[in-house]
Amino acid sequence: MTSPARTLTILAVLGFVAFLLWTTLAAQRVECTVTVEFRGERRTATASATAEDGAVEQAQTAACGPMTDGMDASIACSRVPPLARQCRAL
Repeated sequence: MTSPARTLTILAVLGFVAFLLWTTLAAQRVECTVTVEFRGERRTATASATAEDGAVEQAQTAACGPMTDGMDASIACSRVPPLARQCRAL
């Protein structure tokens, strides 16, 4: 491959990666940190989404993950009201 062709290929790949990154991050408008207590254990997690409700739900799912050992426990943990919830616009 010649030097100009190699340079164009690298630039095209970098441009595509930048486009994917931009489109992924542009959709994230709100970031929320949630603290959940389940079965005597407390976890905190952070997530982002286009709306606050989605970010809170995703953060709670992430916080519950290490504390649960099956689908029933995961569903029960997701229904527990968070101890703390803090959101900010991105």
